[in-house]
Amino acid sequence: MQPSDLNNLKVAIVGAGYGGAAAAKALSLLGADVDVYEQANQIREVGAGIGLRPATINRFREWGIFDAIAKVSSPSEYFEILTATAEPIMKEAWPAAGEQTHTHLIHRGDFIDALLGVLPAGMVHLGHKLESVQDNGDSSTLTFAGGKTVEADLVVGADGIKSVVRRQLFSDKGPVFSGEHAYRTVIPADDAHGMVVDDNLRMYIGRGTKIYLLPLRHRGQVSFDITALCPDSTWAPQVTKDDLLATVEGFDERLVNITRDLDMDTVSIRAVYDIDPVDTWHSDSVVLVGDAAHSMLHHQGQGANSAIEDAGALADALRQADSLKEALALYQATRKPVTDELQRISRQGWTEEEIDDVFPGQKPAAAAPQERRHAAAS
Repeated sequence: MQPSDLNNLKVAIVGAGYGGAAAAKALSLLGADVDVYEQANQIREVGAGIGLRPATINRFREWGIFDAIAKVSSPSEYFEILTATAEPIMKEAWPAAGEQTHTHLIHRGDFIDALLGVLPAGMVHLGHKLESVQDNGDSSTLTFAGGKTVEADLVVGADGIKSVVRRQLFSDKGPVFSGEHAYRTVIPADDAHGMVVDDNLRMYIGRGTKIYLLPLRHRGQVSFDITALCPDSTWAPQVTKDDLLATVEGFDERLVNITRDLDMDTVSIRAVYDIDPVDTWHSDSVVLVGDAAHSMLHHQGQGANSAIEDAGALADALRQADSLKEALALYQATRKPVTDELQRISRQGWTEEEIDDVFPGQKPAAAAPQERRHAAAS
């Protein structure tokens, strides 16, 4: 699209999470008139740490916001997968993107604060709960609780796994329960029983449970996540300390001790959901990004990264295509094959034997295949 067309493009983004904030930054840099509407009255990310991959970091450099991210993150060289008793299975450098080789480890709250902090004042409007979206063809109208309406040339649905935009215009299928719970918290690094020695992510797997230790050096903390099988599909289930200890039975005693020492009031407890792939992400004036388009399980650590990549691809498409309609088609053609595959792989309940399948193209370096099979069977 021509610069004059982009300067006249009125964009309304629904949702101020990772995808919405990143899209706001990327599209405003094109010159578009961008407003973000968030239902919450206060933006507060709970949970724990995530890894921002090299391709994501490259987008931040492109948008001129890398320094804001770097201040609240720590560069990591590799990730490691180990058995429940801390025997190595694989150790791999993060997949590089050009000259960028490090993944940056960051707390979710610091990440969203940094993203929102680089947006112009007044761009984000809190307390706007979307009730309906009407697609008029060459524009769309949003109606919020209380009756306020907004018309825009382009509506970006960045309203998460329970997306109103997706449900009303593209797919009425609901979220899908994974059969797992995620228990997440952040603890002082000194309370990690000596298991945090550098800035690299480690995952321990066994008996249907995965434990993630993700250092947050800039905070002096470590993100401690347990993902465990559980048939209770309640979104926010009630879980006790004894329940958590049962999920880590047989794990390295240091991991058991970390679990035993947890303050349950600090633990985020959630059933884990994703969505089935959505056939179409866009109309002529509405498009989905992030979890609204392709919510995926966290086993690949790609949810937030995918949202950032969506924002970058959407901006690229608007710059490259001749019209808004063509741009949205190009965006979907670029991103959907990638996220369809990530959704498929992330949904796989992987075990030690399946690590090659869920981390494709990366050869385990810690042991030969026959040795890994023996370790898995022992």
